[in-house]
Amino acid sequence: MTTAYDVPAESLITEVSKDLKENDKIIVPDWARFVKTGVHKERRPENPDWWFVRAATLLRRIYVDGPVGIMRLQTKYGGNKDRGTNPEKFKRGSGSIIRVALQQLEDAGYVAKTERGRVVTPEGQSYLDNKAAEIAKDIPELSKY
Repeated sequence: MTTAYDVPAESLITEVSKDLKENDKIIVPDWARFVKTGVHKERRPENPDWWFVRAATLLRRIYVDGPVGIMRLQTKYGGNKDRGTNPEKFKRGSGSIIRVALQQLEDAGYVAKTERGRVVTPEGQSYLDNKAAEIAKDIPELSKY
């Protein structure tokens, strides 16, 4: 059985983001056109579909890391802030973007909230595994999976 671990992350995220774009539960907020993804960034994302890509990466990250909270995800999506002549300093990513995207994934039924953090539901796990199986069929090097 092919799982999300068996296919390249980039391929899986691309396919899942295309599907999330068609999902009526995942809606780009009005403010998403103007925000940066963290204080360490200088500009907003250039990809017009960045919201769906971020939601797909969050879904995969929760699948891989198990119960995970927003603080840990902020650390994952953070980076070094350029402070001019001072040394760079690590800053966490935007919590609002992560929080709203996770709430939308919860409404879609892919993620559930527990005491230890967010986890992928059986529906979400099945969805990601089925997508991984489709991708594995298209890539001949992955035929052994």
